[in-house]
Amino acid sequence: MKKYVALALIPQVIVTSLLSEYPQFVETFYSTGVYPYLATLSRYVFGWVPFSVGDIMYLIGIVLIVRWLLLNRKHLLNNSLEWLTDVVATLSVVYFAFHIFWAFNYYRLPLHKNLNLEASYTTEALLEVTNKLITISNNLHKELEPNDSLMVVLPYSKTDIFNLAPEGYKALQNQFPNLAYKPTSVKMSLFSLPLTYMGFSGYLNPLTNEAQVDKLIPVYKFPTTVSHEIAHQLGYAAENEANFIGSLAAMSHPDPYFKYCGYTFALRHCLYEIYRRDPETYNTLLPNIRTGILKNYQEVQDFWRSYQNPLEPLFKTTYNSFLKANNQQGGMKSYSYVVALYVNYFLES
Repeated sequence: MKKYVALALIPQVIVTSLLSEYPQFVETFYSTGVYPYLATLSRYVFGWVPFSVGDIMYLIGIVLIVRWLLLNRKHLLNNSLEWLTDVVATLSVVYFAFHIFWAFNYYRLPLHKNLNLEASYTTEALLEVTNKLITISNNLHKELEPNDSLMVVLPYSKTDIFNLAPEGYKALQNQFPNLAYKPTSVKMSLFSLPLTYMGFSGYLNPLTNEAQVDKLIPVYKFPTTVSHEIAHQLGYAAENEANFIGSLAAMSHPDPYFKYCGYTFALRHCLYEIYRRDPETYNTLLPNIRTGILKNYQEVQDFWRSYQNPLEPLFKTTYNSFLKANNQQGGMKSYSYVVALYVNYFLES
């Protein structure tokens, strides 16, 4: 039986490769067809549990792998075909579950096609939208913190933000009905410390549809990080698309603190793209931004810098390769595409 399960990996890879060539089919029959029902059911089953069931599953999986290696360490060389069959059979089951429960979303239509937006933009358009975001961000900062040299401090606990974040999607649902989000299933990661050292702020468990957030990250980052992970739960697998939808949900939130986090998140991406294209123009824009906003950016930068370690680049390189293998050619640093979404969305709004 194990041999047949192992061999089943081959047709799975072939079918997945073929489906990646037909994004409209994936969009229609999986991402907006089967997947929403699977995801909603998973959140009903696991969302009410106060801790991350997915993290417990990961922990049990690691223990079982270590146990298997210890028990079979003497037989690995003598029975290489048998243990290789065990490994491939396990990979086959994991590969099947990973794609059925979530990962086919990697092959859906690009978001700009769903939103009828252009995928490219000019530097002039980028500057226009960036100045618009600067004005909105400055006004929100002034509303929340009259002293322009102080960063905004959110008056919420991280648990409060978990409870408040879905309101942004409820508001955004008026414009995009497919972004209906219910029930909720967002939790603190049980692996927050190692996650931080790896350089990540959150992740989605594809088997339980639980969104896990690094509980150590600054509160300022929580609204957009939680909203980002909810976007993954709704089937937007690409990191750049989840960034766009998550920040849009924060911008649409009735709470001004969420709005501030969403708009300044988008502004940071646009500023980075301007810096890449024209550092001189970037330097002329910085004085137009209230100092407190830059201090919020600095707070996040200082946080990640305090956890830098020699292994972090290895983890990010590995994840970058994983993204590229799953139809995200830009990997983690797909800034240009997410900025294209911002520019063309705000030009039309």
